[in-house]
Amino acid sequence: MADDRRFMLRALELARKGEGRVSPNPPVGCVVAKDGAIVGEGWHDGPGTDHAEAMALKAAGAKARGATVYVTLEPCNHHGRTPPCVDAILKSGADAVVYAVADPNPLAAGGAARLKAEGVDVRAGVCETQARALLRFWLHSLKSPRPYVIAKFATSLDGKIATPGGESKWITGPLARERAHGLRRSVDAVLVGADTVIADDPALTVRLPEVAPVQPLRVVVDSKGRTPPGALVYDRGGRGAVLATTAAAPKARRAAYEELGVDVLVLPADGKGRVDIDELLRTLRKRGLCSVLVEGGGAVLGSFFDGGLIDEVCAFVAPVIIGGAGRTPVAGAGAARLADATRLAEVETERLGPDLMIRGLVRKPQERACSPAS
Repeated sequence: MADDRRFMLRALELARKGEGRVSPNPPVGCVVAKDGAIVGEGWHDGPGTDHAEAMALKAAGAKARGATVYVTLEPCNHHGRTPPCVDAILKSGADAVVYAVADPNPLAAGGAARLKAEGVDVRAGVCETQARALLRFWLHSLKSPRPYVIAKFATSLDGKIATPGGESKWITGPLARERAHGLRRSVDAVLVGADTVIADDPALTVRLPEVAPVQPLRVVVDSKGRTPPGALVYDRGGRGAVLATTAAAPKARRAAYEELGVDVLVLPADGKGRVDIDELLRTLRKRGLCSVLVEGGGAVLGSFFDGGLIDEVCAFVAPVIIGGAGRTPVAGAGAARLADATRLAEVETERLGPDLMIRGLVRKPQERACSPAS
C-alpha cells in the first residue's frame, strides 16, 4: 500500500502539468510501475492529445506487461477524439490498475467494471482527496452551467488593497506574488473590472521562472466601454482577451476593441446597468471554460459575492498597516447580518515569506443550514 501511495502521488505531480491547458477535459496523470520501479509516465496535455494512460503505456513499451497502472482518474471507456484508455491498458498486458477518483461522467464511466470483467485487478480511492482537489474545476463543470470561480485578492493587515491615493504596488512580497501567478497558471481565465484596468493597466499574464504556460484568457468587465483599447490586458497573446460589456458601450468604441482582436461580448445588463455576471459566466462555460480567477477590483468582487457566485477564496495578507480610507477588496452590498456573511470551509494557511495565504472553499447556504451554531 505504501507503493500505491508513492506512485499515485507521482501521478498527481504529472497531472498538474496539464493545469490551465486541458479544459474542458480533466488534468490527469499516470504512472506505470513494475517491481517497485517506474517504467512509464504520462499526462494529458490538452484536447485531442494522448490521454495520460496512453502516453505512459507508450513510454513503458513491453515493460508494461505484468505492471500496475496508477492513474488519477478512472480510465475512460469511450471513443472521443482518442480511443478508450481501457483498450490501451488491456492491450498492454498490465496486471493491475489503481485509480484515485471514479469518473462521474456518464459518457466516459465504466472503465473499472470493464477492466475487472477482463480479469485486471482494480483498486480505487488511493489519494482520492488530493485528486479531487486537483480535479475540482472539471468535477464542478459536470454539474454546473457556469465555471468554478476563485476570488483572489491581496490586502494589508487592516484590509486595504491600496493607499488612499491609490498606490497598490506592491502590498505583498515576491513569494506571495509568485504564488498568485501560479493561480493564474492553473485556471482558464482571469477576470477584472474596468476600474482595475484604468488604475493599474495590468497584463494579467502568468510570469513564472522557467515556465512557459498557456496564457489564460483575460476577461474585462466594462459595462460602458471605459477602458483604453490599447491597455495591456487586451494583448492578443495566449488565449486572447474578452471585453464583457452592455449595449451602453458606444458602437464605435466596441469597433475599436474588435479592430485590435478583442472578443467583444455584448451581454444583458443587471438592474443597475452593469454586466449581468451570471450571464457572463454561463457564456464562458458554453465556450468550454471550466475555471475563472476573479482578481478585482472591489466592485467586481462585491458583485460576485453578492450573487453567490464564488466557490473558493484565496487571500494574501501582508503584515502592513495602511490606515485611512484606502480601498477594500470586496465592496458591493455585503451581508446585512453576520449570519449571512460568506464563510469558508476546509481552510488552509501558508506562510510566504512575511506574508500569509489563506485559502478556503465557500460554504453554500445549504451547508450553513446543516452546520452547528457558532
